[in-house]
Amino acid sequence: MITQMRKLTFLVTNKEYENFIEDIRKLGVVHVDLLQAGATSAEFENAKALDARFDNAFKTLDFAAESYKTDKDYKMIDVDTKSQNLNSMALGILDKIDSLTADETKIKHAIDAVQKDIAKLEPWGEFDKERFNDLKDNGYQVNCWACPSKFFKAEWRDDFYATPVNEVDKKIFFLTFSQQKPDITAEYIDLPDKKLSVLINEKKSLDKQLEDVHEDLLKVNGECRESLKAAKVLNENEISLSKVHLSAESVADDYLKLMVGWVPLEKEEPVLKYLEENKIFFEEEQPKEEDNVPVEIKNDKYSSLFEPILKMYSLPSYRDLDVTPFFAPFFMLFFGLCLGDAGYGLIVLAASIFLFCKSSEKVKPYAKLGIYLGATTVVCGLLTGTFFGIDLSQQSWAFLAPVKKLFITDKNFTLFGYSPMMVISVIIGLIQVLLGMVLAGMKAAKLHGWKYAIGKISWVVAIITAIVAFGLPACGVNFPQVVTYVLYGIIALALIGIFFVNSPGKNIFMNFGTGLWDTYGMATGLLGDLLSYIRLFALGLTGGVLGSVFNQLAFDMTSSMSWAIRWLPMLIILLFGHGINFALCMISSFVHPMRLTFVEFFKNADFEGGGKAYEPFKIKKYQQQAES
Repeated sequence: MITQMRKLTFLVTNKEYENFIEDIRKLGVVHVDLLQAGATSAEFENAKALDARFDNAFKTLDFAAESYKTDKDYKMIDVDTKSQNLNSMALGILDKIDSLTADETKIKHAIDAVQKDIAKLEPWGEFDKERFNDLKDNGYQVNCWACPSKFFKAEWRDDFYATPVNEVDKKIFFLTFSQQKPDITAEYIDLPDKKLSVLINEKKSLDKQLEDVHEDLLKVNGECRESLKAAKVLNENEISLSKVHLSAESVADDYLKLMVGWVPLEKEEPVLKYLEENKIFFEEEQPKEEDNVPVEIKNDKYSSLFEPILKMYSLPSYRDLDVTPFFAPFFMLFFGLCLGDAGYGLIVLAASIFLFCKSSEKVKPYAKLGIYLGATTVVCGLLTGTFFGIDLSQQSWAFLAPVKKLFITDKNFTLFGYSPMMVISVIIGLIQVLLGMVLAGMKAAKLHGWKYAIGKISWVVAIITAIVAFGLPACGVNFPQVVTYVLYGIIALALIGIFFVNSPGKNIFMNFGTGLWDTYGMATGLLGDLLSYIRLFALGLTGGVLGSVFNQLAFDMTSSMSWAIRWLPMLIILLFGHGINFALCMISSFVHPMRLTFVEFFKNADFEGGGKAYEPFKIKKYQQQAES
């Protein structure tokens, strides 16, 4: 749900301003509005630039820790967050990292150049160009050439004293001696001035220099990483402080500072107490419609796992509804249906459990989400009878005999002549779309009053009642006559709401015209929305079919082999095939449920998004990581 906010407007004298800023910073619950859009200062820009340097430094250190190895155990230097020298020490560390990075780049370029020279000289061996200086003094040129062996011409020996030196991979390397550079169809090679042995020694020296640079980076990472973290936190506090200074607006000939802040209703009491005790002038009010109110969403432990998915689209605006609890179970179900294989679900479940047990607290929510998604996939896969591409309903295994007829497959039964999973997917889609319409009605009632919800809720009532009144009798369910009349009456009342109460305050003709337009939109839009949910069935079916194809390939392609050697190629085909299929299915199982949520559900729920996050002005505290 979206936390209720209160708007606080402060007027503070210049004399009180600095103390006031520090005090609300210590309270740590006030989100300060930026009143001077685009305002900046030298301090703010410098702090942002320093923050970027910190980020780049951590990327460099992370890469070094992952890519390079060392036998040494570097102990962390104790971090004193209260030390006045922390910032200057951090700047020195950043300069050291920048210097090491520049040295690394320079050495790598030098190694590349030496390697190219070595590659040129290797076919020629320990070649010394100085040995031919006497020939040059007498007017002869010594040129180096290479060409495919079959294109080497014998007349070059007579005309230019062509002398083969080496032959590598059917390519001949040779010298020519002549007073002018010969015009021959061969590749001219300009050899380096240095000998091969000298270049090899240079390469070894450069490699050692590069290793030393990498060792220094690992040393910085081991000894100074926590100091950088602490300094980064201090710098982030400077950024937030600079933002707040830029947020204030001077009034009354620069004698007063005007500030606007937002406080969650549940955290308002200590702020009001402070303001009253210190006699700070303030005004408290409810958010107005034109206010851009910061948003804080709070959900239960289950729904909060799906908040990152919502934030990929957008935070809700303050006047919107938090739809996270409503789409969470659907997203989980959609993922299970799209992945659709109990074996793949076990992989996701096992990997998520392992990650949950081994990962940090920041990663555990994502691992827990994976556990829910994996468990749902296992259930969906068992219901449809698919396990690593094996159709369980078609197997003759004895332990499956009691449940084979219960699998939801078109080989066991159909619904209305169609595949049961296709019909179930559409039904699930209808339920989610109708839920979205109900939420749209709730939103209209919240913003404008219950009258504005009648038109939206009437559509839900009309659709559900029509399904009951006309759909169930088509399936063989017979109602008493009085029940049928009651259902017709409910549909008639819903139609009144659709055509005559859809826009309260407008005349009857405007309402009727709007109702006709909404009916056209509903007739075309609802059908398209429901058809979109067939992808749940199609993707699950595709993954199962591809899995069974790889199973068949593994068995058919190795059928002529004896089991003594057959198991290895069969295993390779299965691992490769199911690996590809699993990767494709995982991508589809995230992308398409998000598409159904962001497009079909959010559209019908009138979800707008566009909210800005509630970011209270407070002092960030450095906390040393346990693994450090």
